[in-house]
Amino acid sequence: MSWDYPQPYTLDVRVSTENIDGLQHTNNTVYVQWCEQVAWAHSVSLGLDLDAYRKLDRAMAITHSQYHYLQASREGDEITAATWIVNWDRRLTMQRRFQLVRVSDGVTLLRGAMRFACIEISSGRPRRMPPEFLDGYGEAVLGLEDKDLVS
Repeated sequence: MSWDYPQPYTLDVRVSTENIDGLQHTNNTVYVQWCEQVAWAHSVSLGLDLDAYRKLDRAMAITHSQYHYLQASREGDEITAATWIVNWDRRLTMQRRFQLVRVSDGVTLLRGAMRFACIEISSGRPRRMPPEFLDGYGEAVLGLEDKDLVS
């Protein structure tokens, strides 16, 4: 597959009957759910699951998201959802990118981006990333130039 960035973290999904809307294609909200699922799976693979978040009283909370819907998918299509942490400031914020690709023809269906801020779960206030976040997420950051979410 032709990925936007090197070494994506990926999750394979299949479009099911429940994903289809009245226009007979995958509902846009399903694409957003797949982005969330691949982001969480990536985080868990880096040792930062919900239990770790709770123990540290810290979480990466979405502050902004943007999606470009490029092509439709239909029931039965196999999709690979990919994500990358493209940048961070090592204190409070990080950015992820997403790309959803139909396996059968390699067509990109969606490009997306999210900005996150580290928060203290108990108060909801912004807080510095703990060392565990720096260690866990740090190995995955591509270190690309900070720019608009999706170009």
